Amino acid sequence: MKTEVVILAAGKGTRMRSGLPKVMHPIAGKPMLGHVVDAARAINAANIHVVVGHGADQVTDAFADSGLSWVEQLEQKGTGHAVAQALPKLVESSRVLILYGDVPLIAPDTLARLLDLCGDTSMALLTTDLNDPTGYGRIVREFDKVVAIVEQKDASRDQLAIQEVNTGIMAVSARHLNSWLPKLSSDNAQGEYYLTDIITMAVADGVSIEVAQPATSWEVQGVNNRMQLNELERYYQQCRAKELMASGATLADAARIDIRGSLTVGEDCYIDVNCVFEGQCEIGANVHIGPNCVLTNSTVASGSTIKANSVLEDAVVGEGCDVGPFARLRPGTVLASNAKIGNFVETKKAVVGQGSKVNHLSYIGDSELGDNVNVGAGTITCNYDGVNKSKTVIGDGAFIGSNTSLVAPVSVGKNATVGAGSTITSDVPDEDLAVARGKQRNISGWKRPTKK
Repeated sequence: MKTEVVILAAGKGTRMRSGLPKVMHPIAGKPMLGHVVDAARAINAANIHVVVGHGADQVTDAFADSGLSWVEQLEQKGTGHAVAQALPKLVESSRVLILYGDVPLIAPDTLARLLDLCGDTSMALLTTDLNDPTGYGRIVREFDKVVAIVEQKDASRDQLAIQEVNTGIMAVSARHLNSWLPKLSSDNAQGEYYLTDIITMAVADGVSIEVAQPATSWEVQGVNNRMQLNELERYYQQCRAKELMASGATLADAARIDIRGSLTVGEDCYIDVNCVFEGQCEIGANVHIGPNCVLTNSTVASGSTIKANSVLEDAVVGEGCDVGPFARLRPGTVLASNAKIGNFVETKKAVVGQGSKVNHLSYIGDSELGDNVNVGAGTITCNYDGVNKSKTVIGDGAFIGSNTSLVAPVSVGKNATVGAGSTITSDVPDEDLAVARGKQRNISGWKRPTKK
């Protein structure tokens, strides 16, 4: 039976106190809705329909080109009403998995188990047991069979004592939804059309109610305010930290690392406190990442060290390299093995050869450095004329003296030397010495100005 997913994401999220739609608030750098969509894709859903309402344009714009099917709920009249808006798009023969855009940590394995319980004559609920079930719909059973879900505001005193609660997540055939949803009533304390009311209809029609539970209650924790958002963020990061340590990484403090994307690590790598990893990052074996570093879509090969307060974005660091502290590798930076980028050095679209060094206070952009090049402190490549960018090429073994300006397009040959303080505007041949600076003049008898 084909599976279709309906994700309810129309709520405003008033308690978030934000102009951003609730489902767009991020967990680990990704909108909550994005996490739910990923879970739906992981179970190979044939179609994913997202019901939007408040801030619909913001949501659909953020997920443009995602292949999602959008359904608009113009008035928010409850969960049953929201699912009903998607009915025209559902294939009659499919089974429908109903998810929530503000329940971001649901696991695909849990959803797969739930779907296995759903068929032509059965539907499946995801429930969980809570010590404090306040605010949740209670699962009412008779002789251990589920017969109803009662919302908090409609529950009796005995029903309020029930600890098994409804997560809202369920799997049910589209055929049954087409039959039951038009029969829903808003005659309740909230004046809304409750999706949960289909349970009593299922019982009346002889459809069995099967139940599954998640591995942890965190999977079904929803977000209604920023405190809950933070709780889920920290739980998510804690889980990722445990995965890293299980893979062979040492974390200075598992509570002070943030992974906002994908991070793979080799054995015996060390990650110090307050490091952030964004996008797709890969760290090899025996890599040392110092404190307060930010890596985005970057690769660091085995044996390299990234020292404190360094920022890498779309960069590739080879084996045995030394970067930082306070280094910034911008997009297009590629370091060959044993290269060194020192403190307060910025690179962009720079290929730095094996064993080459840019140690201090320099900017190297749109450049290609050969092997064993030494770039002195304060050196910059003048790669932008206000309109166009040009390239600087430095040959193997070249020595660039401190405080040099290399005005691109320009090349410095193999084993050439550039004297400190030079402004190089023409190519330097192999093994030549280039000196381009004003001649020093000493004025004797000079008297300093005095204050009038």
